[in-house]
Amino acid sequence: MLFSSIPFLFYFLPAVILLYLAAPKKLKNAVLLLSSLVFYAWGEPKYVFLMLASILLGYVFGLLIEKNAGNRKLGKLFLVLSVASSLAFLCYFKYADFFIDNFNRATGLSAPLLKIALPIGISFYTFQILSYTVDVYRGSVAAQKNFINLAAYVSLFPQLIAGPIVRYADIEKQLTSRTHTGEKIMTGIRRFVIGLSKKILIANLLGELTATFKASDDKSVLFFWLYAVAYTLHIYFDFSGYSDMAIGLGKIFGFDFLENFNYPYVSRSITEFWRRWHMSLGSWFRDYVYIPLGGNRVSRFRHFINIFVVWMLTGFWHGASWNFIFWGLYFAVLLTFEKFVLLKVLKKSRVLCHIYVMLLIVISFIIFDAADMGTAFTYIGALFGAGAYPLYSAEFFYYMRSYAVILIFGIVAATPLLKTIGGKLKEKLPKVTMVLEPVMLIGLLILCTAFLVDGSFNPFLYFRF
Repeated sequence: MLFSSIPFLFYFLPAVILLYLAAPKKLKNAVLLLSSLVFYAWGEPKYVFLMLASILLGYVFGLLIEKNAGNRKLGKLFLVLSVASSLAFLCYFKYADFFIDNFNRATGLSAPLLKIALPIGISFYTFQILSYTVDVYRGSVAAQKNFINLAAYVSLFPQLIAGPIVRYADIEKQLTSRTHTGEKIMTGIRRFVIGLSKKILIANLLGELTATFKASDDKSVLFFWLYAVAYTLHIYFDFSGYSDMAIGLGKIFGFDFLENFNYPYVSRSITEFWRRWHMSLGSWFRDYVYIPLGGNRVSRFRHFINIFVVWMLTGFWHGASWNFIFWGLYFAVLLTFEKFVLLKVLKKSRVLCHIYVMLLIVISFIIFDAADMGTAFTYIGALFGAGAYPLYSAEFFYYMRSYAVILIFGIVAATPLLKTIGGKLKEKLPKVTMVLEPVMLIGLLILCTAFLVDGSFNPFLYFRF
């Protein structure tokens, strides 16, 4: 079930909110768990049992790890078993066919593919279970004794399918003691509607443009650039819009999730970009992979290895395909080069920094979106005149005119400008904004609903992760 769908917005969500608010405090987590299971089962009921099995293993291993905290060898054994079982599920359902296919290519054999459907959200909830058991082993959190509380945390539908990756440590106290106020609920509704609008009114329209480009037989150099810019904006508004909706829903139910995006396209370096983009994923790999490998407290060669391992895994986390691995390694090279050579140079010119960052980010998302590396190299080459494409085409001018307004608005909205203007208006005209804000939010919700009723283009990229 998509957040940006009529069933979710007008049937599922209102029913869950009413049931949740009516439930006594002791039953609120049970309501959230039941609602989350229904939400997850909406599209693929059989995989609910996979998720529950994963949660049960995490629950049991968490208790065993804590019980054997004084016996380091036994505690580590249970941690290894927990990590292995979680990763086994993830590897089987997400990566089995990738490995079989590459084995066939390398050996010339023809072992049959398993053709297993990817369970929605498995990458997200697996990482949450992993961080929970690792933190119990480290002693930074206590093992959760109540299965319903742990299951509610892992399966919580607001962040189940698209993150942010919420660590147990961040909401441990909120699971048993969280505040519900009218102000917090209104803040959550505001954030949800803004995220919904980013998804439906910007991301979906730009997604239509990228799909049109791929189907076109009238490609040109400028049309390739139009696609590249549109896709770069599309993926940001698609993913950050879902993160906004998740954070907003969390507040409605009393949770405070950490931010996941912080205007990444204003970055002055690739290093800064990854401090602003999908922050929950970046911090997860830092704390559970990079630092345990030794981080930068090792020899320079080992440091390089650590960086490349982390970024290869980051790319592979996004999908079972070589283009994702290449995408991760691409950033490993850029970040390593910046760290040891380029950062001092970049500080000299703000304009050149921004051009440098955006050019490399646009190229990165062409790799990310490509069906294979051959297509990626073709598209990247075409940006710079390779492939004998004409400079412009009739379709380029047509779609440039058709999408110019949404492209310009998307570029502006990807910066803090609108947020800054809104903050200043609230400060100078508090009474006016108090009236206008709810009117604007209602108007946006009506407009989004109209787009959905019209059957507009409405995919979600991170369903495949």
